[in-house]
Amino acid sequence: MDRNALVVNGLTKRYQDFTLDGVSFTVPQGSIVGLIGENGAGKSTTLHAVLGLIGRDGGTVELLGLPDTALDDGIRNQIGVVFDGNSYPEMLTPRKLGRVMGKIYRTWDPDRYAALLQQLALPADKRIKALSKGMKMKLALTVAFSHHAKLLVLDEATSGLDPVVRDDILDLFLEFVQEEDHAILVSSHITSDLEKAADYITYIHEGKIVLSEAKDDILDRYGRVGCSAADLRAIDPSDLLRVRKGSFGCEALVPDRGAFHKKYPRLM
Repeated sequence: MDRNALVVNGLTKRYQDFTLDGVSFTVPQGSIVGLIGENGAGKSTTLHAVLGLIGRDGGTVELLGLPDTALDDGIRNQIGVVFDGNSYPEMLTPRKLGRVMGKIYRTWDPDRYAALLQQLALPADKRIKALSKGMKMKLALTVAFSHHAKLLVLDEATSGLDPVVRDDILDLFLEFVQEEDHAILVSSHITSDLEKAADYITYIHEGKIVLSEAKDDILDRYGRVGCSAADLRAIDPSDLLRVRKGSFGCEALVPDRGAFHKKYPRLM
């Protein structure tokens, strides 16, 4: 029987000008799930609510088979987290940071940490404040990979990295989920990265889940249609998932491009 590293059901968070509205999705063990959506769609809010960093107004979250209300320090040690931005004391060096993390995580692996610092070309004795944004992101990922976590929750983890380093990081992701009880949830606006590495895609728009399916099924079935405003008016709205209107026309996401082509052969 398949097991899930993360189950999110009906997650709701209300702000004055934004609502995360009944968000539900799963992250199966042994998989990478990509969370995509435009800026302001609710990706970071979802991740913060999943991790209990903000309160929620509804819904449930299960992490590594347990309700988030039942987590102890041992389970929390099995979750690695990386957000877009440095969260470490900037006066430390990566070497000194490793010593600090060894006191925080029961499962800290100093040999793994040292090997990753070398693999990702991170200077062990340079203060964190002197590192570039990309290097700080690599450092955060190095920490996440060095305490034998089973679930990684990553927010824009490849942001600020050059393409070569991004490929190295994606290889680490793929290596990580070779262990059948490991999983990764990663939000990203770099869809090419997710196309290379993700097994499932969850798309959030204006606080609601539009789709959450296997990547291969999405690539096989879904399609993008370009059309004029007049064409758009002739299309049954139920045949479209999302529409983006621009100065020179419209773009639409369709859930079944084969069926759409049969019904509207002129548009595909």
